[in-house]
Amino acid sequence: MTTNDHTTRTLLVPRNANDFLLVSRGSTANIDPQAELLSSGHSEVKAFNLTNVTSRGYDFDTDGLRLGWGLRNSVGVGEHPTTGGIYTVENSVDQLTRDGQDVHEDNPGEEMNFLGYLNGTKDVNQGRNFGYPYCFSAWVPADIPDNSNLTVGSAFAAGTPNNTINDTYCADQTVAARLTFQAHMAPLDIKFNNSGTEGWVTFHGSWDRTVPVGYKVSLIQFTNGSPVAPADSNTSITDIFTNIDNSKCPDNCFRPVGLAFDSQGRMFVSSDASGEIYVIVSEEKAGSARSTSTGSAPASTTSASASNAHRLSTQDLRITAFFFVALVFLAV
Repeated sequence: MTTNDHTTRTLLVPRNANDFLLVSRGSTANIDPQAELLSSGHSEVKAFNLTNVTSRGYDFDTDGLRLGWGLRNSVGVGEHPTTGGIYTVENSVDQLTRDGQDVHEDNPGEEMNFLGYLNGTKDVNQGRNFGYPYCFSAWVPADIPDNSNLTVGSAFAAGTPNNTINDTYCADQTVAARLTFQAHMAPLDIKFNNSGTEGWVTFHGSWDRTVPVGYKVSLIQFTNGSPVAPADSNTSITDIFTNIDNSKCPDNCFRPVGLAFDSQGRMFVSSDASGEIYVIVSEEKAGSARSTSTGSAPASTTSASASNAHRLSTQDLRITAFFFVALVFLAV
């Protein structure tokens, strides 16, 4: 499983199928031709049965149950708590061209994909090809030259389409993303609340775009185990915790990575650029730590954060006051 480019591996033991270990492996390059080969193991998400492992262990490339392939870099992997459905959020390709035209500012979109279940429930798309390295999801279709009535979330062919790889192939032979997000926002984690009505996503933020985007924690509404928004929506997320000014990013701003809920329903969010962990709670649980009328996060209660000049000022951050409130941030 050595890799020259995307070197991290996301692991998940599903609560609804805790005999399995899910492993997500990304590509070895921005465009990785080997990802076309199932035997390479590149850009795949697999599940391994922990009760059957032998002394030699598993070989990722050849063993395990394949939940999906053609998944460029699915860093975030989450399990829906009531249905057991597996969702991933994917960092799509950079510096994309189409018919020789640079379309990378707003295409392709980042993706949320549904990979089926491990609890015995069947799904027709489990194990199928999700498109990479040839097919991607449109975010601003109008910027894609020579397109055949693409909409948000439509799969389209990168580079110069030909008789083999083209938009028709992408639409017919690959699985479309369940949701598509603004290009280059870099989703890194997805977690659900206990009831499964909310999916939370960290968007680490862009490097490959003139105007920075992302750098936020956003919410996706779910019902019956699926997102409420349709696949062609460009308004599927509600931003909850953001920077007021992304022009300071990526080095001097809130740049979220991981999410975790504790037993009290509080959400912990790490920010690698600022070296902090934020705790976010619902307003009804926050009590006296409710948001101010301006919607900014309340002052830190930790002297370490307040005394370090490189730490973020609460005036740099915006939180949706009516929904959640940042309670405290901790230096790490």
